[in-house]
Formats: sequence, C-alpha cells, structure tokens
Amino acid sequence: MELSNIEPQIIWKNFSKLNAVPRPSKKEEKVIAFIKEFGENLGLETTVDEVGNVIIKKPATAGMENRKSIVMQSHLDMVCQKNNDVNFDFETQGIQMEVDGDWVKAKGTTLGADNGLGVATIISILESSDIPHPDLEALFTIDEETGMTGALGLKPGQLTGQILLNLDTEEDDEIDIGCAGGIDVTINQNYATETSNGQVVRIEVKGLQGGHSGMDIHKGFGNANIILGRILYKALENQNVQLISIDGGSLRNAIPRESVALISVRNSGEFIENVTEGIKKEILEEFASIEAGLQINIENSTSSEKALSEADSKKIILVLKSLHNGVYRMSPDVQDLVESSNNVARVELKEGGLKILNLSRSSVDSSKDSVAEQLKSVSELAGMNVEFSGSYPGWKPKPGSEIVQMMEKIYTEKFAEKPHVVACHAGLECGIIGANYPEMEMVSYGPTIRGAHSPDEKANISSTQKFWAFTKDILANIPLK
Repeated sequence: MELSNIEPQIIWKNFSKLNAVPRPSKKEEKVIAFIKEFGENLGLETTVDEVGNVIIKKPATAGMENRKSIVMQSHLDMVCQKNNDVNFDFETQGIQMEVDGDWVKAKGTTLGADNGLGVATIISILESSDIPHPDLEALFTIDEETGMTGALGLKPGQLTGQILLNLDTEEDDEIDIGCAGGIDVTINQNYATETSNGQVVRIEVKGLQGGHSGMDIHKGFGNANIILGRILYKALENQNVQLISIDGGSLRNAIPRESVALISVRNSGEFIENVTEGIKKEILEEFASIEAGLQINIENSTSSEKALSEADSKKIILVLKSLHNGVYRMSPDVQDLVESSNNVARVELKEGGLKILNLSRSSVDSSKDSVAEQLKSVSELAGMNVEFSGSYPGWKPKPGSEIVQMMEKIYTEKFAEKPHVVACHAGLECGIIGANYPEMEMVSYGPTIRGAHSPDEKANISSTQKFWAFTKDILANIPLK
C-alpha cells in the first residue's frame, strides 16, 4: 500500500511532506523555513521567535468564537538514529518510509513520528476548511530532543491560549497530565597516553533494542555501555588492562544499542578465552529473553593509537561499573510510574580524552538532584570533572482540570472504554511551558508509536485514524469561555 492511500490521507500527506525535510535536533533551519512558508501560504499570521519556534495563528471557525482559545503544540526536531549497515545522512536526506501491514516505518532509520505525526496533525488542522475549532495558536518548538531549548526560550506573553494540547504521547489510550523533568550530566577528563605494552583486543557489543531513555527505561533492555563496562571490569581480575578507545551510544535520550572498545592486555588469547567462557556467557544468558539480537564479539586486533596507563584505565573502568543506569526510584504516589532514572547514554574515549554523557530524569526535583549527585560523587572520586546542564522542570499533574474531564468523557463515549489518565517518565515540554504560563490548562495525547528513538520506530495506522477522529471531536467540544 502506498502511503498516499492511507486514511486519513490529509495526515499522511502532510507527514510525508514533513519527512522530506531534514530536521535533526539543533539543525532545524530547513524545517523552520518549511513551517513558516506553510503558514504564510495559508494567509495566516506566522512568526518565528528569536530561538526558532514557529507560531501560527488561525481564527475560530464560525460559531466557535465563544470557546476557550487553544494552543496545539508539537516539536519540529527528531531523533536521528540508523542501523550501522545503512548509509544515510540525516542532514541532507528525507526519511524513506514504507508500509508494513498496519504500521508505517522507515528503512533502517528512525521514522520521525515522534513528533512528526503531531506536527502533521496540526498543519492539517491549519489548512482545513471544514473542521470546527476555537481561536487556535499552533506552536512548533525546536530542539525538544536534545535540550528543550525551544520551550525554554519561549517567552511569557507570546501565547494567549487558555488550553494547551501537546500531541507528543505515544499510546493512543492514554491522556497524559504529568511528566518528568531532566538534567544533563557530563563527565569528562583528559589523560596522558603512552605506547601500550600488550596485545590489542577489540570488544564489540551490538544488536540491542535501544529505545527511549524515559519511556523504555523500566523495561530491562540492555545498555551497551553498561554491558561493555561489565566486561572490562571482569578483565581487571586477571589482566593488566590499558584502554585505547571507547565508542558507545549516541544521544542522551536513546538507550545505547552498540558500544566498541579497543584495549591492550598482557595475553590476548587468555583474555578472550576467559571472557568468552565467563562474563560473555553470563550476560547472553541474562538477556536471552529480552535481547535476542545481542551480540558480543571479542577478537584480536591492531591499533596504532596510544593507550592510557593501567592506573588511569582502571579508574575509568571502575567508574563505568559504578555509574547508576536504569530506574533509580519508583514513585510511591503513582502506581507503576518511574519517579527517577539515569541513562548512561554516550561513552567516548579518544586520544586520551574521555567524555561520558548521561540524562537523569525525575518527576520530583529533589530525586533528580539525588541521581545527578550520585553520578558526580562516583566520578569525582576517580578524579573526573562533572558538569550539570540543561535542567528542565517536570509537569505536575492536575487530574481534575476541565479539559481532562472533557477528554475523558469524549474518549469513553467514542471508543466504549475509559482512557488511562497517566503521568509519564518522558520529558514533555508542558512543564517548561507551564512555568511561563501557569494558568494554562495542559494535556498531552497522541497516536500509538513503537520504538521511538531507535531505527525500529513505527507508527500505527489504525491508531492514527483513531487519534485524528478524537482530535476533531476535542476541538469541536472545547469548553466555553
């Protein structure tokens, strides 16, 4: 089936147009221009603020002037991940999509349904002439995936809407009313290098599922950097290890799928045999039921690069073994909600320079600080430098708000079941926007998306049809002023 034949055709048409435009985080110039031109071509008031957010205003349709004004919001950027065997440039190429049964997916890359389907929905409303809605402000933010700088740069007074509909949730039976805040924790240090005095071994961890470092953090997926750290730690038991290089993971908000290290050891044959029969076997057995694609390859190699000293190598390995990864605390107040977590997202050691990128999340600020301080404490004990940056607040739930009650009622009547009213462990922009617009009622919802932040990302077609119908009913039933 061609994408253009899928219902609702207006959504998939606009999603296809959007996905033809490169839009990596922090490199959104092309998509900003695309959205700006879209609004101007419709003859709508269109502005781009000083950080790059695009705001398009559309007056209420006839008979809807007495309803509360709304903001429909989605982010323009996307997580750029691809399989190693795929040749693709996210900065110059459009996403290549295909239909697979009831799903739309990309060919070896992330799909960009997060949050492209939200963007496509909003521009479909903007260009429509037969969908009732109140006064509408469409807010397209930038850089949600790597710092939320668009939401952080949104100034008070730019919006006048009374209700915000955020279209960035990935389960179609959920109405989100709260989310986690986050903080970037960066660990770094520079080390002297020397000629290695052993035999070079290459250790590769690959084939993991990866996934969203918030929504998937509690599922027990493997983290390639943590698995690599376990192998290196085991090597210290009977070998003198010198680290040459490490290259693991990519973005802070993606669970690492692959990690590779070059090391120098005294006896590579003995090392490979011990690891293969020991810790490698144990790890593969541990993850057999959830990471069927996990591969751990350990082989002799060569390298012209210099290595770190044994003492410095040991410090780094001990830190990798000690950094908290995964769920830190479950919420005592909301059943099955992860309160706080950390993702050891990126480990890079190159020519003596070490950098470890983490993303710590929590719906409680004090708990978020506790996670970050644990990382800082362990790293500083090893003589490393630690920086905190990009902190953003969570979004405190207000379950009794008028918009939430209205959406619950519509959903129940329309789909003959009650929706799940939840808070999530992802970092939605609602908390940041709410800091500048405290009186604004906010809610988040969206179509079902699987595998966000990984090349396995896919969007459900039937769910998107359900989401579109739900959206139109919401707009037609916005409460009176």
